Amino acid sequence: MSRNPVRAALTVLAALLPVLALGLALTATTPPAAAAATPVRVMPLGDSITGSPGCWRALLWNRLQSTGHTDVDFVGTLGPQGCGVPYDGDNEGHGGYLATNVANQNLLPGWLAATRPDVVLMHFGTNDVWSNIAPATILAAYSKLVDQMRAANPATTVLVAKIIPMNPASCPECGQRTVALNSLIDGWAAGKTTAASPIVVVDQWTGFSTATDTYDGVHPNAAGDQKMSDRWYPALVAALGRATPGPTTSPTVSPTPSPTLSPSPTTSPSPTASPTSAPGGCTATWRLAGQWPGGFQGEVTVRNDGVAPIAGWTVRFPLAGGQRVSQAWSADVTQSGTTVTARNASWNGALAPAAQTTFGLLAEGTAPSPALTCAPS
Repeated sequence: MSRNPVRAALTVLAALLPVLALGLALTATTPPAAAAATPVRVMPLGDSITGSPGCWRALLWNRLQSTGHTDVDFVGTLGPQGCGVPYDGDNEGHGGYLATNVANQNLLPGWLAATRPDVVLMHFGTNDVWSNIAPATILAAYSKLVDQMRAANPATTVLVAKIIPMNPASCPECGQRTVALNSLIDGWAAGKTTAASPIVVVDQWTGFSTATDTYDGVHPNAAGDQKMSDRWYPALVAALGRATPGPTTSPTVSPTPSPTLSPSPTTSPSPTASPTSAPGGCTATWRLAGQWPGGFQGEVTVRNDGVAPIAGWTVRFPLAGGQRVSQAWSADVTQSGTTVTARNASWNGALAPAAQTTFGLLAEGTAPSPALTCAPS
C-alpha cells in the first residue's frame, strides 16, 4: 500500500474518470421525456338540444375516451348539467337561443376568446325555425358565425349539423320548415368551406324520429342522444386527425368582457334582475334574449348556490304589464293572471352545488325586467 496520500488520491480519481465520462455521455444523449400532447379543443355550439342537458355530449366524450382519443378537451363557457356519468361537460349550448340572435348580437367572439376552440360542433337553428325565420336568414347567420370562428382561429374545423326533426304540438309547420332549412345546408357549406377551415355537414336529420327519439317532439330522449352521438363520432374523429391544437398558456377560464369583444354570456344589453334566493340556495336570473314589436324572448338561469344538492326547483316572477307567455321550453311554465310559475323538467331538476340550468320562453307584449324568486324542492 502506498504511504503517499496525494498519490493514492490521484490513483482513485484516475479510476473514476471513465465512469464519470460515461455518465455525462448518457446524460447528453438520453432524450428528455416526451411532453404531453396538447389536446384538441372542441366546442359544442347550439341551443338546448346541445346544452340542456345535451347528454349526447356525454356519450360522445366517453366513446372518444374508450377508443383512444384521449387528447380532446371539450370547451365552453357553460358547464355540465348532469347526464348521470362523468364526462367533460363544457359547452356553448344556450337554451332558447336563436342562431340569428347570437350572430346579430355578436355573442360568439367573447365565447371564442374564452375557450379558443380548434373544432366546433354546431347544431343550431331549431329556435329560428320555430320562430319562422327564413332559411336564407338562418344561413346568413351561419356564415357570420363561421367568419367569427375563423377570425379567432383561421384553422377552425366546423362540423355543421342538419338539425334533427321537429314536431312540437304548438308548431305543426315546424317539421316542414326544418326540411326547408336542411335542404340548403349542403350547398351553403360547399360555398363556404376552405382548405384551411373546412366545413363538414353532419346529417343528424335522416333516420331520426320525433316519435321515438324525442320526449316532446323537439328535444332528444336517451335513444335520440345515442343517435346524435353516433352521427357526430366519425365526423369528429376525422376532424381530430386534421386539427392542429392552437397554443395555450393557461387553463380555460370564464369569459371576461373586453372593450374589443361582445359581452360574455353573463352580460346582456338588457336590464338583468338581481337573483334572489330562498332557503336552500336556489337562485334565478332573468335575461332578455331577444325582442321585436309585440313580443320578446326571455331566458332564466337557475343555479344551486347552496352547499347541498337539490332535487328540483320552482321559479316565480310577475308579468304585470299585460304580457302573456305563448311558448316555453326546458321547464313546465304556467301563467295565472300576472304571475308566471316555472317548474323544472324531468331531466333538469337535480342540481349539484354550483350547477345551473336554463329555460326559456316566448311572450306577447313589452319586454319586462322582472324580479324572480326561486325555491328548491
